[in-house]
Amino acid sequence: MESVGWSEIGGRVRECRLAAGLSQEGLAGKIGLERTKLAKIESGDRRVDAMELARLSSALGVPMSHFLRRWPPVLSRRAQLVDDTDTEAARQSYRLDASLLTWLHDVRQLVKLEVLPLQPLLIYPEPVHNAHDARVAARWVRDHLDLRNEPIETLMSVCAQAGQFVLVTDLPGEGASVVDEDVAVAVVSRQPDPGRRRTTAAHELGHLVLGDEYSSDLGVSASRADRESVVDAFAAELLLPEEVVAKHVVGADRRSELTRLAAVFRTSWSLAVRQAAFAGVIEVGQVAKWCSVAPTRAELREAVGWAPQADLSSVRVPPSYAHAVMVAWHEDYITTARAVELMHGQIVADDLPIKPDVDFEP
Repeated sequence: MESVGWSEIGGRVRECRLAAGLSQEGLAGKIGLERTKLAKIESGDRRVDAMELARLSSALGVPMSHFLRRWPPVLSRRAQLVDDTDTEAARQSYRLDASLLTWLHDVRQLVKLEVLPLQPLLIYPEPVHNAHDARVAARWVRDHLDLRNEPIETLMSVCAQAGQFVLVTDLPGEGASVVDEDVAVAVVSRQPDPGRRRTTAAHELGHLVLGDEYSSDLGVSASRADRESVVDAFAAELLLPEEVVAKHVVGADRRSELTRLAAVFRTSWSLAVRQAAFAGVIEVGQVAKWCSVAPTRAELREAVGWAPQADLSSVRVPPSYAHAVMVAWHEDYITTARAVELMHGQIVADDLPIKPDVDFEP
């Protein structure tokens, strides 16, 4: 990725400051700089030296690369500029986008070191105009990956097969994704409940499979909400196929059977209810009523004998990516500190094995 100019660096500083909920005076105090000098940095009228940039990075909780690297065009269009009047949700979105940019850089480094091979990106070959088309695309993905109508064990694995590297982060929010030439990456927050995490991961995969929301056949004339609802339809069908719901949720005991499917397919209750409405097994007008009474833990155990296991929680990075980090570390392409950094909380330095001493010939 290309480097950026001083005005863009200043703009990034301002955006990060607002995303962190800090005033200019508050940030200046954290880094030991006069407020007027910080103001000039943000406006692009003053250069930043390496030490100041390091202090800004630490105070704002973003890597230095966030200020120095140009964002992919799609991400630049999708990211919303944070302003003083914006909501906490907007700030969370910006922080996720910043994490996404770092994740993209990490993946690219391992690809450049030739320790991480790239999978061909799985792009749906047909035009997508609406939710129906998106559901057809989801079934195409299931067929392409030989998932049939079975539950998906882990979304991270499915995304990896589609060529998308997923990072699970502790940051609040939902998720974000971007395709930068031949590399596709996504970040998913682990803070929402397990069903919501899986929905978010499937949604971000939908952005890859269906094509970028600003350039696909959905068209720029459609509202953002309309585009997102189409991707939501893809995610729902990928996680819990309508055919499965129509086949099993029948008769007088529909709630018990839908509870079982939600547990087995590890979806949120609201997603299962919406799929039931789409399959025609409950009335559309009854969706809100059904969603308002989620299954209890006792109902889940009665339905399947166990509580659904969490996905996208303890495993932070894809196995292929983790393996690439270890190869790079063993080959001395990266330092121990960088290896730990690349693993994003999956390991600490003490988890790494002791390297054997190298005997040199005299």
